[in-house]
Amino acid sequence: MDWRANLIEDDAGVRDVLTRSRRVAVLGIRPESHAHKPAHSVPAYLQKHGYDIVPVPVHGETEPILGRPVYRAVADIPGQVDLVQVFRRPEDIDAHVADLLAKKPHAVWFQLGIRNDAAAEKLARAGIRVVQDRCMKVELARLSQERELSGSSPA
Repeated sequence: MDWRANLIEDDAGVRDVLTRSRRVAVLGIRPESHAHKPAHSVPAYLQKHGYDIVPVPVHGETEPILGRPVYRAVADIPGQVDLVQVFRRPEDIDAHVADLLAKKPHAVWFQLGIRNDAAAEKLARAGIRVVQDRCMKVELARLSQERELSGSSPA
């Protein structure tokens, strides 16, 4: 398979990533004291919608976030991770690629406004699906609305 097929840019691919993912590591998550920031509010929204959130903060936080213990690196998380949601500046992502490759999640999602084509290519070549520059909260809400309109059950 061509590695470029792992670069998800269409709605069908985004839907597939969202529906196949349940356990989501959030790299760059912010604590409750930053609840107004997307790096906290988006994972909180996902948690309320049934996703198992695993916090991986990068600003030295050690206390639980969203009621869950924190990990220093994605590779330190016990068990399988379906998806890693990334809240890092594009130029900071390169420092996390080896960690992401070590864990080998099904997919990695760079949040809205975050794009790093070189890192995405490394991940895609390793068989990891990559979504860039999209908001999981917005996409999940859109998916839920589509299901309601079609009469399907929610994720």
